Amino acid sequence: MERVDILVIGGGMAGVSVAYELAADASVLLAEAEPTLAAHTTGRSAAVYAPSYGGPVVRDLTAASAARYRELETELDTPPLLTPRDVLWLAADDEAATHLAGLPATPVTPAEARTLCPVLAEVVAAAHDTSGSDIDVMALHQAYVRGLRARGGRIRTGRPLTALRRDGTGWHATLDTDDVLAGTVVNAAGAWADTVAALAGVPAAGLRPLRRTVALAAGPTPVDPAWPMVADAADRFYFRPEGTRVLVSPADETPTEPCDARPEELDVALALDRVNAVTTLGLRSVHTAWAGLRTFTADRAPVVGAWPDHPGFVFVAGQGGYGIQLAPALAVLAAAVVRGATPPAGVSPR
Repeated sequence: MERVDILVIGGGMAGVSVAYELAADASVLLAEAEPTLAAHTTGRSAAVYAPSYGGPVVRDLTAASAARYRELETELDTPPLLTPRDVLWLAADDEAATHLAGLPATPVTPAEARTLCPVLAEVVAAAHDTSGSDIDVMALHQAYVRGLRARGGRIRTGRPLTALRRDGTGWHATLDTDDVLAGTVVNAAGAWADTVAALAGVPAAGLRPLRRTVALAAGPTPVDPAWPMVADAADRFYFRPEGTRVLVSPADETPTEPCDARPEELDVALALDRVNAVTTLGLRSVHTAWAGLRTFTADRAPVVGAWPDHPGFVFVAGQGGYGIQLAPALAVLAAAVVRGATPPAGVSPR
């Protein structure tokens, strides 16, 4: 039987980032059910860092991640992880205008919005966030993987968790046919986190997976790579340049069971319709489309910690659609929670 201090379940961004942080002073085994890491949500992210995106806790953790991204570039010897890209919050109708007022971004006039993104047709109001960036998601993920291994952490892929029970002061896990004894389990299984909890006899965190659709599309209008990301303040669409094409989403949130999400044709069509309605892009042809799961709790804030009656089983889940942009700070925060230490002030949400 393999013995480790900490068993991390899940090989997406949450799992590899917290495993890396914990491996600084503990033996860590990371287990992923799929044959490859980052097989689901992480590998399908829209790759946006937007400090104005999300609720207060999410925004705090996102802002706190900025410095940690820069540290990781040196610490993990990786190329720049963030490439600046402004975010333009758009209100094309009165409903979106009511949402715009609560966003931490600088109001701009419709004319200024069109200067930033000349293809905009309908603008009632807008706000500009100059602190946004594109994220090199896989460079970040692979850097964490390299760092975890360099710290002595071990990774097992294609090892679904089939059993998990308390064993004295620790946890006895069965990963396919392998047995592992761990002092602590970190549940970073994303959409499957409540399933893992049930297997362990631990109460659920109340997580809801929601499907989100993204597509790469093109039309007759040339694409300028300098355009900002444009997002509807009422969260009904977003788009941004992606090479010679435009990345679009209808910002859908369709409840689903944990699964290998696939795009629906109607949702792809809805993305084109919503973006075409507020721009002159005339998007028609879809190059590719995909879907991922955004998993939320009722308050749409991440869950980090253990139930009082179930010590040693720590959730790191519920990041929703913000799991990449806030990953660096959340990993530091979660590692402190697992250790029973006081989190650094810079990564503690208000």
